[in-house]
Amino acid sequence: MDGEQLRRVMEAHQRALIAMLDLREELVGVPVLADCDPRRQGFNRQAGRANGSPNQGQSRSQNTSPTTVTPTTPSGPVAFPANPGSNVEDSANNGGEPQVPEPIKYFFKEVNVKLGVKGNFVPLAAKPAYLDLGDWLAHQTVEQYRLMESKLAVIQEVDTNTKVAWCNVKNCPTMSAGRHYTYTWLNNDRTPIRVPACQYIALVQRWIVGKIHDPVAFPTADPFGASAPSFESAYPSTATAGSSNDNRSPIAMPPTSLNRTLSDLSGRDWIGKPMGFPENFINDVRTAWRQMFRIYAHMYHSHFVEPYYDLSLTLDLNSAFCYFISVGKLFGLLSDRDLEPMQELIDIWVSHGSIPADCARGASAINQ
Repeated sequence: MDGEQLRRVMEAHQRALIAMLDLREELVGVPVLADCDPRRQGFNRQAGRANGSPNQGQSRSQNTSPTTVTPTTPSGPVAFPANPGSNVEDSANNGGEPQVPEPIKYFFKEVNVKLGVKGNFVPLAAKPAYLDLGDWLAHQTVEQYRLMESKLAVIQEVDTNTKVAWCNVKNCPTMSAGRHYTYTWLNNDRTPIRVPACQYIALVQRWIVGKIHDPVAFPTADPFGASAPSFESAYPSTATAGSSNDNRSPIAMPPTSLNRTLSDLSGRDWIGKPMGFPENFINDVRTAWRQMFRIYAHMYHSHFVEPYYDLSLTLDLNSAFCYFISVGKLFGLLSDRDLEPMQELIDIWVSHGSIPADCARGASAINQ
């Protein structure tokens, strides 16, 4: 058998193997393992992309299929766009060739939405009756960041063989959640720019950690500590009446209108004010949650198969994300626009009861 005949036989065998793997994926609903899929070992890259290989197109194809990005006008705090830019597919950028269909999103399949716990996360998400809302939101922000960071470490750890992390400049040249959502960063001139996902994530981590450790943004000192007036200083005993300390006696205030609320009488009010949180506290919390959601969305759309599925970490990832969404939906920290890249997965969890209906409706949503 000469070289040409051998090549044809190998190509026919390869096509048959790929067809068998595609049929298995369609029937079972889960991606094949990396060590038995020739498309994951560099064989026939073009055919692999056309057939929707799990990792083709989610990371590598972004380097070879340029798209036109039309960012929306950002608003909100500096360095954090309120709305993501929108990826606009333009066939002219590929020389008139039609765009390759987006790869299958395996995390939207029923078989891959399971959690590592039974029931739902409402007992962990609901605010205890005796606790201030500001303290609870601060606690949840710190806890959710800790959980997200532990899942994020999987794609940030440098591989000993390749000497690069799963999420790197080559695999993830932009911060995206699939083909239709690209997140931009605001530079010093408040101009939205595209940066690699690893750089975007590092900037988000630095911002959130800075807020959490800022004693003004997230105060930890007792607001009723040493500076709080004592009962004796505020209300002198009758034994001192008529003495030189009479100037400490309370001064009677004029009558107030019964039509005014307590918040009006005490001045401007905001979430966390009684516990010493600043007036912009809720804005910082919403910004942190929006950015953490974007990181989760990137982990799912770009790295669900490699490495989370391959390392059997999908249950942990799903559990952490479901907990995060439960709190975000319950208190209205995430808008419907924010959730669009992962809405299909969220809808499945709602239908299963993993996210209860009252939680999904935002039963404790904050209007401020």
